[in-house]
Amino acid sequence: MITALIPKLPSRELQATRAYYVDQLGFTVRGHYPDHLIVERDGLELHFFRHAELDPLTNDGQVYLRVEDVDALYRSLVDRGMAIHPNGALGTKPWGQREFALLDPDHNLLTFGQAA
Repeated sequence: MITALIPKLPSRELQATRAYYVDQLGFTVRGHYPDHLIVERDGLELHFFRHAELDPLTNDGQVYLRVEDVDALYRSLVDRGMAIHPNGALGTKPWGQREFALLDPDHNLLTFGQAA
């Protein structure tokens, strides 16, 4: 039986990744090791592995995060000056989701959404 699904994403610099997810997105640190970082929010985890040679412009890492109030989350991030993905402003998509997107420091795409 599968009990959880935990994305593992690349990070050039784990300390910068930690700062982004903790200070900007409200995650907490579950573990920080020389080559691995684990952050958690609302009972869900993201794992990051050190990939010093990563070219962020060629990184295809992506995670879709379902949330309960995407509009409120979007407003709170915009109000705090978070950079929204240039093509990821909040909107209702043809596939029935209301969503927006961010790029972390390593260009992992984070899409936040809920059913429209």
